[in-house]
Amino acid sequence: MTDLPHQPPASGDTAFPPVAELATSSLAVVVIGGILMASSFPQSPDLALPLVLLAISAVLLSTALMLLVRWRQFAWATFRLVARWALLAYVVSAGMIEFSFVRNHASGAPLIVVSAMLVLFAIDVPLIIAVTVARYQEP
Repeated sequence: MTDLPHQPPASGDTAFPPVAELATSSLAVVVIGGILMASSFPQSPDLALPLVLLAISAVLLSTALMLLVRWRQFAWATFRLVARWALLAYVVSAGMIEFSFVRNHASGAPLIVVSAMLVLFAIDVPLIIAVTVARYQEP
């Protein structure tokens, strides 16, 4: 036995939902969309692919959140503590990135798409961090 107070379920165990994996996939998709958007500024970017990537990311994040709220036997107090501070840090980071787009005269639909991507970014990372930490705590 190890010294960990709570062992996570084995990787083949279906009782442990893939919340972190789905959130990580959502993050990867939204980062790709953000890179596409940033690479085309200051010209007005084509929004078709970034909107598709935004929708895919939102579906992945929504699925992760639905699995998370249905999760029993989870260290919710630890999750909330870690998520709260991580969310604060990533909201500040997303805000600084948003400011750089506004400062560089992004406006209209491209700014809305980038803003939505930054919201997903600011939710994805704290969710990944908090789930990963709380997974190893006693429920």
